[in-house]
Amino acid sequence: MGVLEGQVAIVTGAGSGIGRETAKLLASEGAQVVVTGRRKAPLDAVVGEIGAAHGRAAARAVDIEDREAAVGLVRWTIETFGRVDVLVNNAGYSSRARSIRWVPKDEWDGVINVNLNAVYTLTQAVLPDMIERGGGTIVTVSSAAALRPGLIGGAPYGAAKAGVRNLMGHVHNVLRAKGIRATTIMPGEVDTPILSRRPLVPDDKARATMMQPEDVARAVLLCATLPPRTVIEEIVMSPTVARDWSVDVAVAAREGGPDGGS
Repeated sequence: MGVLEGQVAIVTGAGSGIGRETAKLLASEGAQVVVTGRRKAPLDAVVGEIGAAHGRAAARAVDIEDREAAVGLVRWTIETFGRVDVLVNNAGYSSRARSIRWVPKDEWDGVINVNLNAVYTLTQAVLPDMIERGGGTIVTVSSAAALRPGLIGGAPYGAAKAGVRNLMGHVHNVLRAKGIRATTIMPGEVDTPILSRRPLVPDDKARATMMQPEDVARAVLLCATLPPRTVIEEIVMSPTVARDWSVDVAVAAREGGPDGGS
């Protein structure tokens, strides 16, 4: 019997990358996992992988920028499976332009909506059920950009990830006495599909230096499987070997500017 047997988890951005690996690990420990993202096909593929490994998962295609849809996801989960024990806020989105000089309003709004506003919506939505039952775990995948803002993550992404770090700190400080555990994980470079949004898309040599999605997923699993008496407030993760970002930074500084970008 797994550590999470009888528990129900929601994982956002679960069609690929960190979310996909997290869903698989949570299911391997016995959790009923609800995998969600914008595209149904990748979610169905994850459900298939989990089922093949004798785990339990269900797919729900949801645009978490839509507040009513996000709240509806939580409502559906509780109606279908009876509870929510673990929420993993993993979905992420980054702007193409990275410098505050060039980020257009629509890109700013999109990044803030996915990385901050949706976390607020989903966190608020799961809390009544968790509090009523005396406990729950909320893990939010932030970014090292929350600690080290700059052109690699970009202005809106760094601001949003710093915002969710603060939000999780609020949840921890205000609701820990009610059994709510809130954790922020701040990874450095991870080889995930979000890298395709970078002004200079990393090549194979650059990706070889990065963490892999399963590395971060293992950190999420640790937070979710510790005894309820213990909470990990924050985890900062980074590749062991640092790489040279000078070219990446130079390209990012120009992206979206009057010279036409990179």
